[in-house]
Amino acid sequence: MNVEAGADRSIGLGPITKVVAPSLSFGQHPGLVERLRQIHPTAKINTEGKLIHLSEDELIDYMRGYEACLVSLEWITDRVLAELPELRVCVKLGVGLDKIDPHALKKHGVRLGWKAGVNALSVAELTICTAIMGLRNVLSRNILMRDGKRPMQAMGRLLTGRTVGIHGVGHVGREVIRLLQPFGCEILANDIEDRSAFYAKYGVKAVSVEELWERSEILTLHLTVTNKTYGLYGAEVLDKLKPGCILINTARGQIVDEVAIKERLKSGRLGAAAIDAFQREPTEDDEFLNLPNLIATPHIGAASIEARWAMGVAAIEAITDNFLVEPGTYPFDDR
Repeated sequence: MNVEAGADRSIGLGPITKVVAPSLSFGQHPGLVERLRQIHPTAKINTEGKLIHLSEDELIDYMRGYEACLVSLEWITDRVLAELPELRVCVKLGVGLDKIDPHALKKHGVRLGWKAGVNALSVAELTICTAIMGLRNVLSRNILMRDGKRPMQAMGRLLTGRTVGIHGVGHVGREVIRLLQPFGCEILANDIEDRSAFYAKYGVKAVSVEELWERSEILTLHLTVTNKTYGLYGAEVLDKLKPGCILINTARGQIVDEVAIKERLKSGRLGAAAIDAFQREPTEDDEFLNLPNLIATPHIGAASIEARWAMGVAAIEAITDNFLVEPGTYPFDDR
């Protein structure tokens, strides 16, 4: 079957009967598997736990012949869509769209199923967790104790009363601000949108990005990957941060320069860093991962039972509730 490039495959979109879910994240939740099969009994779902970082060829082979796919960390590229002419709907489990090419979706007329904010609380709680770990030297003491040593106490700092910077005040950034309320922090924020009503409600000060970098004792990133944010946190910006700043990235690895972060962790210029999303996953830099002031997690921000359920239900609904994308507009701003 050949589909002309640019043709809208969703015109006259009838019932979707052939659904494939290569996403291991979906298949890990038995309740979601059952829910999907109640609606689509013949759905092909990855419950084997063997496929997580698929090559283009593997993904194409896995999804060939299906009309709707449910993906998470898989790359949806022009080549993938060109090789899957039956595919009419691509559904995203979660909110990050950096691995889905909007130009390719439009070119091949494939609709997108996506819902914002479904895992915001889960990611925000991890952010607070890693902030406290960095402030209290939890990881370095734990490493020493597990190595059979009995280290002395390491003096840390309280989260209470700290100056916390939020770069990006979307769904996750707003949840972080809400969770910070009992800690009496001075909260600084920078966002491209006018959030003045929200800031007034939660006592947040809107600042320039330069002031955010200069004053934050803890700086947490909640940005999407765009032409403006790709590689933003490189050496030049990192050197503008307050000495000893704790940098947290639970957003996307493409926003930061990991080599520059590593150098500044080793020198002590950064007090600590917490990274949940790496430039390449799984990351392969063992020297970086073994630094005692790096809190590294394998993209677990949304890996709570509650968030996974909300994400999965939204994804199942998106098989029928979807839209044609327009590159350069929300949710694919500046790409």
